[in-house]
Amino acid sequence: MMQIDDLILARAIHMLAVVHWIGGVAFVTLVVLPLARSRPALEGLALFETVERRFAAQVRVSIPVAGAAGLWMSYRMDLWPRFLDPHFWWMAAMVALWTLFTLVVFIIEPFFHARMERRARSNPQTALARLTRLHSILLALAAATIAGAIAGAHGFYF
Repeated sequence: MMQIDDLILARAIHMLAVVHWIGGVAFVTLVVLPLARSRPALEGLALFETVERRFAAQVRVSIPVAGAAGLWMSYRMDLWPRFLDPHFWWMAAMVALWTLFTLVVFIIEPFFHARMERRARSNPQTALARLTRLHSILLALAAATIAGAIAGAHGFYF
């Protein structure tokens, strides 16, 4: 019987979680928000909120799973010194990106949801423009981090 390697399993789980999480951010940024902005403002805002609510429920699973799998791999392979080595900047970038999204999804958005919703209802066009800008910045940071991590994991920086 074949033995399952926990590191292979952790890497697969980590990648699936990241694909779901960042792929969802890309979908919201590149498909949902432009569609929402092409409609009457209140209708577009309602569309965004409907999609975002469903995605947020899912990403509340994929973000912790990505973090747990990354932590497990760091522990099992004793990668801690890499977080201080400038050649491995992308590892710290992954943790920083994960921390940023964790704060947004689990703390900032829930804590300020009612206030943000009131502001959005009073000026939906401005709200959609801000949401587009914020999601674009987050997606750009995620894309740079992913590109850096893939290149780094394959020895590009050495």
